[in-house]
Amino acid sequence: MEGARTRGQAAALAAVAAMVRGPAPQAVLFVGPDGVGKTTLALDLAAGLLCTAAPEDRPCRQCRACRLVEHGTHPDLHLLGPAGPGRQVVIGGPDAKYRGVKDLIGDLLLMPVEGGARVAIVEAADRMNEDAQSALLKTLEEPPAGVTIILCADAEARLLPTVRSRCFRVRLGLVGPRDIEAIIADHGLTDPPTAARLGRLAGGRPGLALAYARTPDAVLLRAELTRVLLDMTDAGAGVRLAAARAAIPRAISLSVALSSGPCCTCSPPMPSPLLGGGHPSYRAYRQNVARRSGYRATPIRRDGHPRRRSATPSSEDTVTLGQRPSQHTGRAERYLGAVQWSFVLFGTVQSAVPATTGATGRNRCEPSSAW
Repeated sequence: MEGARTRGQAAALAAVAAMVRGPAPQAVLFVGPDGVGKTTLALDLAAGLLCTAAPEDRPCRQCRACRLVEHGTHPDLHLLGPAGPGRQVVIGGPDAKYRGVKDLIGDLLLMPVEGGARVAIVEAADRMNEDAQSALLKTLEEPPAGVTIILCADAEARLLPTVRSRCFRVRLGLVGPRDIEAIIADHGLTDPPTAARLGRLAGGRPGLALAYARTPDAVLLRAELTRVLLDMTDAGAGVRLAAARAAIPRAISLSVALSSGPCCTCSPPMPSPLLGGGHPSYRAYRQNVARRSGYRATPIRRDGHPRRRSATPSSEDTVTLGQRPSQHTGRAERYLGAVQWSFVLFGTVQSAVPATTGATGRNRCEPSSAW
C-alpha cells in the first residue's frame, strides 16, 4: 500500500492490503502496545475501503474520499473513543452524557451517504466496559451490509472472548528508530538530529515520539526524572522512597504533558512501567511497602490498581499507596513504584538503565523501555 501512512509494520500492512483488495472482513481487531500506530493503520484501512480509485491503487490519497478520511470528516467513517473522567468507552444511548456504543450502532444502521462502504473505528476498545462490549457483540456478529468495524486495543485480554472470536486479528509490534524518524519528518515537527534522538527515546512507539516532538517540555521532564533515578542508585531504601514521593509531581506533569496533545491518536498516555502494573512481584512489593509504612495491605487487582477497599493510614507520612487521587497520579505512582522495586531488589541502576551502548548504536543510558 503505497498510500499508507503507517511505517515499520510490514506484516500488518500486507494484511490490510489484502483486505482492501477484498473481500474485507466484517470485524477487525488491531492489537499492539500503545503508540505503535494502531489508529493510523485503522485509518489507512478506512481510506482504502472508502477510496474511489482502482483497487490496486487504494488508498490513492488524492480522491475526495481519501481527503475526507484524512481530515476525519468522511460521512461514512464513524469514530468512537474513550470519554469521561474514567476514560472508558461507554454504552451510551439517547440519554447518556457521552457518546457510546449504542450511538455508534445507531449510525451504522443508517444508509451510506456516499453509496459505498462504511467503516467504524473504536479506539482503545479494551477500555470498553462489559455492558458496552455486550451491546456491540450482536453488531460484530451480524453487521449491516458493507460495514467494517475496526477495534484498536492495547491488551486484547481485556476484551470478552466472544468479542475476540468474532474479529480478524492483526498484531502490531514496536517500530524501529529509523521508521520513527521518518514519521516525525513527515509531520515536520522538529529537525533531523532531534528526530533521531526522539526515535531512540520512544522505545519503538511513534505516537510517543510525536508527543515528545509536540511538547518539548516533556523531554526536559523526562531527563530530570532520569537524573533523579540515577541519583537514587547508591541511596538507601528510605531515601529512595522519599525521593520517589518528591518526584511524583514531576511524573504527573510529564503524564499530563504527553496526554494533552492536539491529537488523541498521536499523544498516548504514559506507557507502562518497567515491570507493568500487573506484575506479581510488583504487587507483592507494593503490599510489602504498605505494611512497612504503617498502611493496611490493600488487595491488588491483576492490573496493579487497588480494589475498592482503600488503605487506612496510621500516620501522615509516606506515599498513599492505597489511593488514586487522579488518573495521572495513579499512573505516575505505578511507574515510580516499579522503578523503586527494581532498585530495591537489585541495588543497582543497571537493572533499569544499562550503562553500555549496544551494537545498534542506541544510547542505553536513556532507557526507552521505561517510558
